[in-house]
Amino acid sequence: MEQRAPLPPFTLETALQKVQLAEDAWNSCNPERVCMAYTIDTEWRNRAEFINGREEVKAFLSKKWRKELHYKLKKELWSFHENRIAVRFHYEWQDAAGQWYRSYGNELWEYDENGLMRKRYASINDLAILENEKTL
Repeated sequence: MEQRAPLPPFTLETALQKVQLAEDAWNSCNPERVCMAYTIDTEWRNRAEFINGREEVKAFLSKKWRKELHYKLKKELWSFHENRIAVRFHYEWQDAAGQWYRSYGNELWEYDENGLMRKRYASINDLAILENEKTL
């Protein structure tokens, strides 16, 4: 059985650890590494896209990081309860034409008993910025 510590129910310390682990993994821009934090049958809503299962997550992330160049992310714990965590985040990236963006969002995460994320709901907005406005 796959496990991904820390396991729920979360405390402040373990919720903060889970958020930091997610930030570190996503900043690797490695779809193989990131997708292993999710259940085989994970359910996502990312913006207006619905993604089901670890293999679709891997494909989605591969496509994402081909488009979002120089990706850098910062996550912040907003709230937690038992097996759920709410996070706010922002990340910066550049498109192939050289335009920089800062994307702001909120995520709701639900974990199974083994510490794998089974549901992820993300609402995200993009803001075009100048390179000298980057903060990350």
